[in-house]
Amino acid sequence: QVQLVESGGGLVQAGESLRLSCVASGSIGNFNVMGWYRQAPGKQREWVGSINTGGVTNYADSVKGRFTISRDNAKNTVYLQMNSLNPEDTAVYYCNGRTLLKTYWGQGTQVTVSS
Repeated sequence: QVQLVESGGGLVQAGESLRLSCVASGSIGNFNVMGWYRQAPGKQREWVGSINTGGVTNYADSVKGRFTISRDNAKNTVYLQMNSLNPEDTAVYYCNGRTLLKTYWGQGTQVTVSS
């Protein structure tokens, strides 16, 4: 059973940065796409961005230019570098991995940005 484990969340002030990590129990090359989602209190989970096996990335407009997704295949890890954080970025951040047959989710990591 594939597992995704996120880490790196925490409490930061507006304008600061955080880097989230998502470690897969198997090769991330098994996933066609890996992505990050977030869910703020009282809101639906929303897509943040994704990266495919070729390293092509896409981002939601709300984070474009501030967030960067990267992958290290040797470490089976996908990263979400978040810069210029603001209070609207406060949410639980989830890692997601999709194969042709199934979608996997991590347990989430809390990011809180104070003003």
